[in-house]
Amino acid sequence: MTQTETTPDRHDPAPEPSPDQARQRGALARLGLIVLGGLVAAYATGVTSTVLVVAAIIAMIMLHELGHFLTAKWAGMKVTEYFLGFGPRLWSVRRGETEYGVKAIPAGGYVKIIGMSNLDKVDPADEDRTYRQKPYWRRLTVAVAGSTVHFIIAFLLLLVLFSVVGVPNYDREFSVGEISRLETGPSPAEEAGFKLGDTVLAVDGHRLTWDEVPIYIRARPGRPVVCDVRRGTRRLELTATPVDLSKVVVKGDTAPRSGKPRGFVGIGNPSFPIERSGPIDTVSRATRGLGRATVDTVKALGGIFSPSGASSYSRQLVNGNAKRNDNDPRFLSPVGFVRVASQAAHTGWREVLTLLLSINVFVGVFNMIPLLPLDGGHVAIATYERIRSRNGRRYHADVAKAMPVYYMVFLVIVFLGISSLYLDIVRPIANPFQ
Repeated sequence: MTQTETTPDRHDPAPEPSPDQARQRGALARLGLIVLGGLVAAYATGVTSTVLVVAAIIAMIMLHELGHFLTAKWAGMKVTEYFLGFGPRLWSVRRGETEYGVKAIPAGGYVKIIGMSNLDKVDPADEDRTYRQKPYWRRLTVAVAGSTVHFIIAFLLLLVLFSVVGVPNYDREFSVGEISRLETGPSPAEEAGFKLGDTVLAVDGHRLTWDEVPIYIRARPGRPVVCDVRRGTRRLELTATPVDLSKVVVKGDTAPRSGKPRGFVGIGNPSFPIERSGPIDTVSRATRGLGRATVDTVKALGGIFSPSGASSYSRQLVNGNAKRNDNDPRFLSPVGFVRVASQAAHTGWREVLTLLLSINVFVGVFNMIPLLPLDGGHVAIATYERIRSRNGRRYHADVAKAMPVYYMVFLVIVFLGISSLYLDIVRPIANPFQ
């Protein structure tokens, strides 16, 4: 009988993590604790929905940077950093030639592409992979990618808004959301028997939109107005005789009394039927909506930087006692964004989508202003170089000559950031979703 001696399996001990790996894991753990603590605090204070909207805004900013990142990689450019936030690093990891990470101040993000201009010093071995050495169409693609992402996001938001959430139809009948009362007693609407939720179908036989109803009533003080109303499944005719607003006071209204006769019934805060579109109509409406939003944003920016807009903005900063007009030009700081995001989140999905849509279109348009350090400045330089190039010889612009403009624009952006923060603290804007 032969006895076989067996030797137990031996396992080599797991290799110890390198100091760099240990540091990365520790930083990631700390970042995770910070995020977890923020989520717990948000839940405990009842602001989870606001945090989610703010997170969506941050995600959109990073998608902007992802547009630059992917097109730069596609063009063969060397991208060394892709970061969320600014300031001290909280966590980062290197994958290949790119470092990915998170910094302490989540006020945006950035992508670092080597050789963006002739001022950037680059290792000669990497010169062929710089932004400045790539063909015009490649540089143009990278420069406009961020704003393109914002317009794509805006278009997708409009698709969801029109097809899933729905939008009010202001051209149809409206429902009564508020009934006023006079200081001296019931208003004409109360005396006529109006109830909250009544749907007004016609006034004196005319199908009027909400914008037209106040004009119609103001012109008829003391003259009975017959309203065709739907209440549930019933159809009613309610007759209200408008009072003269120059002779009565509406309870809770602090506006100065008008000297001219004006009819007043006392219905307000209307709601409108919500309509959703089919697939083909949704695409058409989203396309038109994106075009209108873009045009409106361009006009708004032009108004802000016009002489009258600059004067109005100065008055807001200097005259703290002045009554604010909702049409006054105004930028929002991060404080203002958080406040408006909270207001939208507590109002409904339609308002959240509208806010995100507005932000995307604004950032997309603003970034295309043809001045450094904005993306539009890189588009302008690339286009100028393309125009100046002759007979196959590439022209390279000297960006040093544009640095005074760069610093001026940078200072304007810093000024707008600080001043908007001041205004958002001392003179916050009214809730735009009321």
